[in-house]
Amino acid sequence: MESQKAKNISAIPIDAFSNLRITSIWTFLMSVQWSEPWLIGLIMFHCVCLLVTAVTCRYYRAQICHFLTIVGLVSSAEYLNELAAMNWRSFSNFQYFDSKGMFISLVFSIPLLLNAMTIVAVWVYRTFSTMTELKTLQLKRKARREKREKKD
Repeated sequence: MESQKAKNISAIPIDAFSNLRITSIWTFLMSVQWSEPWLIGLIMFHCVCLLVTAVTCRYYRAQICHFLTIVGLVSSAEYLNELAAMNWRSFSNFQYFDSKGMFISLVFSIPLLLNAMTIVAVWVYRTFSTMTELKTLQLKRKARREKREKKD
């Protein structure tokens, strides 16, 4: 029993730079050195994307372009991961880019997808609001028409 438990623990990967056992997404994110300039830039990029999402709420065409850009970036994440894995020494102190793409998914794709989901939620809200307005106008028109017909 003890040897089975030891085998299971040894199967859990050890983080190369802090020697922590990576048992969850949280421990993985805690092992990242967030003070690296390119990670700070990535965080700033996500903040700008969120700001653009908020600003373009009133401009439908601009928001469509922003949405398509986000979707394009997410779909190119696998290629970006491979590119970053080959060239990580030129911009990073550690090799974060694994073959399964966990790191790029967590710090690049998921925030962008949350942004895209926010845009879709705004679109759905607008669609329901427009449909409600339209139905209200139709009912008012119908009531006016019926009122006129009763007068005549």
